[in-house]
Amino acid sequence: MRKPDLARYGVAALAGGALALSFPPRTLWWLAVPAFVVLWLALKGAGARRSAGLGFVFGLAFFLPHLWWIQHFLGNDFGPWPWLVLSALMALFICAVCAFFPLVSRLPGAPVWATTLFVLQETLRGLIPFNGFPWGRVAFGQVDGPFARLAVLGGAPLVTFAVVFTGFGLAAWLPRWTRAWALVPIVASLAVTPLISVEAQTGQRTVAVVQGNAPDLGLGLLSENATLRANHLRKTAELAALVRGGALPKPDLVVWPESATRTGDRDPVLDAAIADLGVPTLVSALRDNKNSVITWDPKTGAGQSYAKQELVPFAEHIPLRPLARIFTPFADQGDLDAGTEPGLLDIAGTRVGIGICYEVAYDYVLRESAAAGAQLLVVPTNNAWYGRGEMTYQQLGMARLRAIEHGRAVVVAAISGVSAVVRPDGSVVRSTGMFTDDLMVDTVPLRTDITFATRFGGAIHVLLTGAALAACAMGLWRRRRSSVLAEQG
Repeated sequence: MRKPDLARYGVAALAGGALALSFPPRTLWWLAVPAFVVLWLALKGAGARRSAGLGFVFGLAFFLPHLWWIQHFLGNDFGPWPWLVLSALMALFICAVCAFFPLVSRLPGAPVWATTLFVLQETLRGLIPFNGFPWGRVAFGQVDGPFARLAVLGGAPLVTFAVVFTGFGLAAWLPRWTRAWALVPIVASLAVTPLISVEAQTGQRTVAVVQGNAPDLGLGLLSENATLRANHLRKTAELAALVRGGALPKPDLVVWPESATRTGDRDPVLDAAIADLGVPTLVSALRDNKNSVITWDPKTGAGQSYAKQELVPFAEHIPLRPLARIFTPFADQGDLDAGTEPGLLDIAGTRVGIGICYEVAYDYVLRESAAAGAQLLVVPTNNAWYGRGEMTYQQLGMARLRAIEHGRAVVVAAISGVSAVVRPDGSVVRSTGMFTDDLMVDTVPLRTDITFATRFGGAIHVLLTGAALAACAMGLWRRRRSSVLAEQG
């Protein structure tokens, strides 16, 4: 390999590493823009094959550190291969779209079309294989910066578009006056600020989160179901005692984190605990072979429930089971049943939208809930599998972006932290530590306005996808036309 090629690949790797550093728990969101400036410069003038290689290096340099928490989860039992293979698979999507960059780079407004290609690879990663893995979308790293405000117009796809376009545009147009076009997303993010409101529209609710904690055992949690249940029953009893003693205000609603217990239609122990508490509770539990959130009334017990729609591949459902035994401990367990209805539950006089853990990465889950009338969003999660790494902060970043996107407060309830209360502008007003039992009580606004993103975000996503495909088609047509003219000449 020639030295210029080595330099290109080194620059692409540097850009991917900078993008990884732009994500929570760090607040270096701005690093994403120079990352895409550098990626554009690395790709400039490269052919399809070299562009694909540069895209793969960029993607691998990003995903390896971004997904390091998988190594904590599976590394002691399966070695580094699950982490390495998943990172490489995700990098292949960037590799594939970068192969088309030379095709669109000769079109007028090339940075626009190259950006739609990058958004396209995020779309594809959220669909294939096996319902995809939409982790690591550029938008999820932007919750502390101005670009995140654009989520109120077009959700995660528009935020990703804004960041990548700014980087590509600055790199492509830097020597010319046209570089001003690259600043349009920043101006737009400031212009939409008045659309983001945190004011209550239909009152407020005081919400309590029970974080019972879990042992930091990684895969050892497979045998700790009884411990998780006991921890959350204990903290619920503690909450009841603190409320009776006046140390904490009585909440209107209590939330348990994902898979804090297993239960059936009848559960006398839970009935007694919630009756003692005297507050309607959202209990996240495995019930009837579904990962569910159940409304639990202190007088009447279990009521309506929501079942998780997006099950985690190779954990909650197992594709390619014989192959899966090589890299997942769940291969010999039966598949959970996926839900089919939007996450919307009526409890404590409130319409609550639900997205369980992994679902917060998928655009449609909470969009459906908000469009159907949710006044508050709740995200129960179990991040205890992944240790003290960055995964829980990455997921909290997603929840914060959803708050802005739908104009709703979001309550994140985690088994072992970080649990958090997020205002509709994406700011965190209260949070817990990791691997500690804790109680969190705060008041959140209830809102009913439907944001532009909630109403039209799906259509904007389709338009961006269509633009990427149209740009590729136009690039192919121009190339073929040039070839024909050359032969005729």
